[in-house]
Amino acid sequence: MKKVGIVMGSDSDLPIVEKAFAVLREYGVPFEVRVLSAHRTPVAAAEFAGNAKKNGFGVIIAAAGKAAHLAGAMAANTTLPIIGIPVKSSTLDGLDALLATVQMPSGMPVATVAIDGAANAALLAVQILSTGDEQLSAVLDAKRAEAGAKVLSKDAEISAKYSCL
Repeated sequence: MKKVGIVMGSDSDLPIVEKAFAVLREYGVPFEVRVLSAHRTPVAAAEFAGNAKKNGFGVIIAAAGKAAHLAGAMAANTTLPIIGIPVKSSTLDGLDALLATVQMPSGMPVATVAIDGAANAALLAVQILSTGDEQLSAVLDAKRAEAGAKVLSKDAEISAKYSCL
């Protein structure tokens, strides 16, 4: 199975990104975590992205706040799918990071999840990897069905308790 690369621009992003670790562990997807900056370590960031495919990665998740150019820097140096997580910082409530991550130029796509959306970034990575892995696809389908069953169970419980017919 291919690995997921998780790159964050600063260790201050770790509390957000840890949510992705939990999801990937739940699905048994291997991952590697790095702290690389598009601005402070541009060569190291480019080398990581440029070598990711040959190093066994299938997807890269990039989390950054403020200027949030990390996902774009990853996309500029690989053709692997990149998932950007805009991280909320003390300025502009993460809107700056969201816009920096989602507004990519033509030819450099970055899938972008919600501000601080690490769990969904990991789920999207699992979905991408599952397209080439039948076992992972089956686990994903089973967990999706389980989540739906929980909602329907709550629906029945709430409807029975509160409906007035």
